[in-house]
Amino acid sequence: MVAALVFVGALCALNLVLSVGMIKRLRDQAEILNRNGRSDPAVAVTMGDEIGEFSALAEDAAPVDDESLRHGDTLVAFFSPTCRPCQEKLPKFVDFAASFPGGQDKVLTIVVGEPEAAAEMIERLRPVARVVHETSNEDAVSSAFAVKAFPVVLVVSPSPEHGRPIVTAEEIDLDVPVPAR
Repeated sequence: MVAALVFVGALCALNLVLSVGMIKRLRDQAEILNRNGRSDPAVAVTMGDEIGEFSALAEDAAPVDDESLRHGDTLVAFFSPTCRPCQEKLPKFVDFAASFPGGQDKVLTIVVGEPEAAAEMIERLRPVARVVHETSNEDAVSSAFAVKAFPVVLVVSPSPEHGRPIVTAEEIDLDVPVPAR
């Protein structure tokens, strides 16, 4: 009887160790897939997609619309204050945006969230970008870019065929400095 109890106890302990190992491995794989963005369907417009029409006001009350994206490369990013990866990516984005050719006029950021929660993020972005605040990803700019998740960082340029803004770069590596042009 004692031997049977010891055997069952050892079997349960082994099962626990294997279960913990599997859970850790699954979490590691999920993190890798999320970091590479390969497992999820598109979280926004993708390479070559045309940007929809939109019109909004930046935090400095300047108008921002799809027409403003028709004049060379524009770095566009979507962040949410409730998104942990957004919080982690924000400092790198600010450094990257500060060196983007054309300066603040060529960087557009959209912060999606409640005003109180978004205030700090907006203030951090203001020195390097035109900032638009939206309360939902169904508002004008987020809808034009078909944003379904955060963060999103893209480069948009005018299409050579018709001049409408299209996505010309996605999955921007914020650790790589912007080349001088």
